[in-house]
Amino acid sequence: MAEVRTEITANVWQVRVEVGQAVATGDELVILESMKMEIPVEAPCAGTVAEIRVAPDDKITEGDVVAVIDES
Repeated sequence: MAEVRTEITANVWQVRVEVGQAVATGDELVILESMKMEIPVEAPCAGTVAEIRVAPDDKITEGDVVAVIDES
């Protein structure tokens, strides 16, 4: 299981995936908004989305887990 963490403090603008969805390395999982800029959070590995821990309009801080990917 790979935890996908944020690198900045921001607001969640969009969640682009759902639990059970297959993703490839580099696929956009979540789009954050900070200072009017859109920042994508990408899958670090291929697998299946096991958990999504954020929703649109959530406020997150650096290091928060936004999703979990099952690599098996």
